[in-house]
Amino acid sequence: MTSVTQMKCACESCLCVVSLESAIKKDGKPYCSEACANGHSNGSGCGHTGCTCGS
Repeated sequence: MTSVTQMKCACESCLCVVSLESAIKKDGKPYCSEACANGHSNGSGCGHTGCTCGS
């Protein structure tokens, strides 16, 4: 049997894949950063190279 250990960040516009072990969890969903978990409320992206979420 195989277990899922990584998943796409729950932020729709984010391209990141996050380890479920280190993910920031909010409402039961995994996020790659505080910015994504907070819905980009301050207008910043996740900061990961190549990802333009929150823009």
